[in-house]
Parts: sequence; C-alpha cells; structure tokens
Amino acid sequence: MEIIEDDATGEAIQALLRRHAEGMLANSPKDACHFLDVSEFQREDVTLWTIWDGDALAGCGALREIDATHGELKSMRTADEHLGKGAGRRMLAHITDTARARGYERVSLETGSTEAFAAAIHLYESVGFEACGPFAGYEENPFSRFFTLTLTDPPTPE
Repeated sequence: MEIIEDDATGEAIQALLRRHAEGMLANSPKDACHFLDVSEFQREDVTLWTIWDGDALAGCGALREIDATHGELKSMRTADEHLGKGAGRRMLAHITDTARARGYERVSLETGSTEAFAAAIHLYESVGFEACGPFAGYEENPFSRFFTLTLTDPPTPE
C-alpha cells in the first residue's frame, strides 16, 4: 500500500469522504459530528493523505495543526472493502510520524461514542492514545469521546 498527500479533488476520495460523513451522521446527531467539509482540505493548516492498494483507494486520514506543538487527527476512514487489512493502522502511523517530524508534542482526536466507533477507538487505544477532555474548542457531549497521544516515542514502523 502506498500513502500519498492528496488535495481531496479526486472522485474516489470525494466518494470516501462522503461515505465518512454519512457514517458520522448515521451514528451521532448532526451537532455532535465534527467531520471536515471537502473544501476544508484546501486550508493551509490541514494535510490530507490517501492510502492506495494498487489502483484502489483503501482509506484516508488528515492532520490539522491546532498550534505549533499540537495536531488533530481528522477524517480517518478505511474503505469498506479494505477493513481489516491494515490500511487504517498504516495511515495512523504515517500521520503520527508526520506529527513528530513537524515537532508536535501531541496529537488529539474527537470521535463518536456509540458502538459504531468501537473499532476506531480500539485502534487508537492500541497505539497509545489515552482518553482526555475536550480540546481546541470542542465541548463535552454524550456523543463524543476525546483522545490524545503524547509524541515522545520514536516513529512507528509502517
């Protein structure tokens, strides 16, 4: 699998981002969903990557800079046909390694709290993300969980 920086203008990534938004809205109220609109991937503080298995889009993930020492994991999504094949874990390693290279001290994320998010939460916890409170303007609500990873360890092998 190959990871490339993306600009969210391609048909395949737009379809996956729509699927991501639909999944969020199907499992949490709209006001508790914090996914990025496609246009937001053009912002200077957001970097989007896609992971490809040959010609097939396997997944995506983004990193938003909160400040010079803190990044936010955004838009992690694995294409349905690539679930369980390691694409999400590889993307997560790529993003956290990039955050380390940028000098961030931590990466945080907001995700859903319902059963639909259990696999994602398991992935985040398996690489060391720990529960934390809201950050960067988020507010506590019953549909969100917040996690952070302190970036003190060496990069994760992809």
